[in-house]
Amino acid sequence: MPTYEYRCEKCGQQFEVVQPFTAKPLRRHPDCGGAVEKVFHPRGVVFKGSGFYVTDSRARAGSKAAGTDAGDSKPNGSDKPEKAARPEAAPKPDPAKSTSASD
Repeated sequence: MPTYEYRCEKCGQQFEVVQPFTAKPLRRHPDCGGAVEKVFHPRGVVFKGSGFYVTDSRARAGSKAAGTDAGDSKPNGSDKPEKAARPEAAPKPDPAKSTSASD
């Protein structure tokens, strides 16, 4: 069950009440009998990621089907760059086979 916060207009006291969703809101303060109103608190919302709806869920303008661009050759409209081949590392010199100038 949710907890609701109320403020009494008569005495100024703020109090919490656990009520089911189906219960009607309180109208009177249980202690002093003054009129009460619900207190609402803003909640912050943070969207993280590559995007929401505009970039993830709907087809782009001019595309033939959802997930592909008209001029895109990649399947499913993937915007990720293809992985480039790793350059081969040069072999490390073998210290046992090295020659010195003083020999």
